[in-house]
Amino acid sequence: MKKRSARLAILALVVVLAVQFVPVAEINPPAEGNVEISPELKAVLRRACYDCHSNETVWPWYSRVAPVSWLIVRDVTKGRAELNFSAWSQYNTRRRARKLKEIRQQIEKGKMPQWYYVAVHSNARLSATDRELVLQWVGLDASGLGK
Repeated sequence: MKKRSARLAILALVVVLAVQFVPVAEINPPAEGNVEISPELKAVLRRACYDCHSNETVWPWYSRVAPVSWLIVRDVTKGRAELNFSAWSQYNTRRRARKLKEIRQQIEKGKMPQWYYVAVHSNARLSATDRELVLQWVGLDASGLGK
């Protein structure tokens, strides 16, 4: 029994070490046209949103450790595809308006930032003031043009 447990432990260690050699693409492409907003709002978005929704992702040390790295890269890729503040000026008026509406819905429902991101990045938690600042921006900017 002890031999079997030892063999399983060694096998698990070999697998964990082997998966570290599976590459993941931690990239930050150049910005295509950032959203123009107030410095206060930009600070909130950088703190709570930019890691997944911009080309300015800060890749922490654990983003290089598999299998966590795979999950982080997947989340960032999906986040950028859904909304990318670094490509905001590339969005047409209609798309911007839709994104602003979606931002409002996500903030009002408390779905963003996601709970597991906030669990690791406590500074990403949106205060009532932060939420109000974001909601004011998306509400006042009915044209979808961004400020």
